[in-house]
Amino acid sequence: MATELEELVDFLYSPSPQVAKAAVDIVRGLTGSDDGLRSLANYANKVLPSLSRLLSAAKEISEPAAEALVNLSQNFDLAAKMVDMGIVQTAMDVLYKPDSSISRLLVMLLVNLTQFDAGITSLLQTGDEKMQGLYYMKLVRSFCRSSSEIKEDAFEHVGSILVNISKNEAGRKLLLDPKRGLLKQIIRQYDSPNSLRRKGVYGTIRNCCFDAENELQNLLLISEFLWPALLLPVAGNKVYSEQDTSKMPLELGSVLSIEREPVVDPDIRVQALEAIYLISLQEAGRRAFWSVNGPRIVQVGYEDEEDPKAMEAYEQLGSLLIHGSGTEEPST
Repeated sequence: MATELEELVDFLYSPSPQVAKAAVDIVRGLTGSDDGLRSLANYANKVLPSLSRLLSAAKEISEPAAEALVNLSQNFDLAAKMVDMGIVQTAMDVLYKPDSSISRLLVMLLVNLTQFDAGITSLLQTGDEKMQGLYYMKLVRSFCRSSSEIKEDAFEHVGSILVNISKNEAGRKLLLDPKRGLLKQIIRQYDSPNSLRRKGVYGTIRNCCFDAENELQNLLLISEFLWPALLLPVAGNKVYSEQDTSKMPLELGSVLSIEREPVVDPDIRVQALEAIYLISLQEAGRRAFWSVNGPRIVQVGYEDEEDPKAMEAYEQLGSLLIHGSGTEEPST
């Protein structure tokens, strides 16, 4: 004899929109508690595909279905099952339908599903030579669109997906491919007024710099964008003298020669400093850093710094610049 929960799950398959909506609303409510999540996990093989199918329904049904999947995907085992069932592909297909009304929730679902390798592999479409990287390029393009005129930034959480992907070697390789130019596009969001976007940008840059030994040339190819993104947050509040700015490229010197808003988030300063450190571990990277008067910038920035973690990151970089080689890389 079927239990109440089994009957509820069966109602998710109902051809009646009213019945399906009532069922999915209850399921969404259950995913909001630990007990509910555990109960639904016992029926994952039926619940997950039914919720996935409902993502293509009208908003009153697709929205609670997406919210339920976001909650369920916080469980590692359930997230792994979602990836195996092809929910990454389903989410991407629905996300880019012209009439999609649950974009923000689908992006949040993808954040959860790319926190482990199988989800990253699925999003990168690894193994499909013709399609590899297509989903990722779509997300980058959406992330890099201007969001200043949009009340709800549906793609702000893509920054977290970028960070997840950049923890993976194949993901970094894709980002650093000069023909695709993805990292260059992403870096341009470094001064976004949206803190989630900024965090995503700096986390992604930092992770890509872990490959500086092999990818330094590709990183320096975009130095016109990379150095301002990394150095402006750590430059402190001082208006720099003409003597200092004359030794910098225009994109740095013009900004540092006037009053500007400080970067208040110390985590961004730490990530920027760690990225510079990883680049500077390479001799050619140190030469590039000196060529933009980078040491002077971090010297001035250190004088204004008050956050202990950021001060430690300044000191680690300073020690490297003085002694010429590093001893310990930042942890991923």
